[in-house]
Amino acid sequence: MRSPLLDLAIRDWARRDEAVAERLRRVDNRRMDYLRSLFATFCPDPDDVEVRCMLTFSVRIGAYVVGADHPGRSRTDVMKLTGEWLLR
Repeated sequence: MRSPLLDLAIRDWARRDEAVAERLRRVDNRRMDYLRSLFATFCPDPDDVEVRCMLTFSVRIGAYVVGADHPGRSRTDVMKLTGEWLLR
């Protein structure tokens, strides 16, 4: 798995280079297809699957740049709760 910093750098590069953007779309689509296959094993609703995939992918890409505190909880605790919520 790539580091969050590398992922963000590639995404920034893709904003300025259409060839990179196209490659990134292909990779992102493969990642989303993989997530769909996983969530579909226990989520019968295709809309639910799509939402869980989008949230999972967004958390993976964006959690690094969120600087918010979580009163009474550590960042690790919140990420664990997020994973548990997505998998129920």
